[in-house]
Amino acid sequence: MQGKVEISGINTAKLQVLSNEEMNQLLRRAKEGDMEARETLIRGNLRLVLSVIQKFLGRSENVDDLFQVGCIGLIKAIDNFDISQGVRFSTYGVPMIAGEIRRYLRDNSSIRVSRSMRDTAYKVLQAREHLLRQSQREPTVEQIARELNIPREDVVFAMDAIVDPVSLYEPLYSDGGDTLCVMDQLRDRSNSDENWIEQIALKDAVEQLGDRERSILAMRFYQGKTQMEVSAEIGISQAQVSRLEKNAIRSIKKCL
Repeated sequence: MQGKVEISGINTAKLQVLSNEEMNQLLRRAKEGDMEARETLIRGNLRLVLSVIQKFLGRSENVDDLFQVGCIGLIKAIDNFDISQGVRFSTYGVPMIAGEIRRYLRDNSSIRVSRSMRDTAYKVLQAREHLLRQSQREPTVEQIARELNIPREDVVFAMDAIVDPVSLYEPLYSDGGDTLCVMDQLRDRSNSDENWIEQIALKDAVEQLGDRERSILAMRFYQGKTQMEVSAEIGISQAQVSRLEKNAIRSIKKCL
């Protein structure tokens, strides 16, 4: 069949689509214990799983594995969804599916995180899911920190520690020509061409000063000495130090 793509033995071209009204009816029946309605909900939301796993493609993980893990997240979302909150199921289901996939990727990652940090991360994820079930919306870092009674920074560090690494060569955009990668978006501002040229120009300007002026600037701005301390060290008045310093800075600005 043309356009047929199978994932885990399922023909994605024939995935069922449910209307919003059908979703609500099936959710009510599933909450009442109707297993047939639950199965229909699962089959009718496989496209949701398919859409979520798209952003996890391009890794070494098998697509079938990601799809199956996403289905576990979908089932959890169906079982925990509160229809009384008045929100669309996809609003609740997408983060649940993505969270299940991230948990799978984290547990199978080649990068090892300390046990204490991993334990904190597990608690953060559990608190996040608990708050998500309560409010049917993504909780903030502050809400998670209050729920666990830990500092906000601990929540951030724990979540950062389990974020999946991204290759510098991972493609971000392609328009039929050269592909834009992550590396193309990174920039070291401290080593940019502009700073490099400015440093060369500053060095040339300083070298054009006299020995005394260079010495005064070094003591004032590199060693942090006061004008009085400089004057005592080189044996001239504070007024002379001030005048020589101003003349040196003026000369540098003129060169630049």
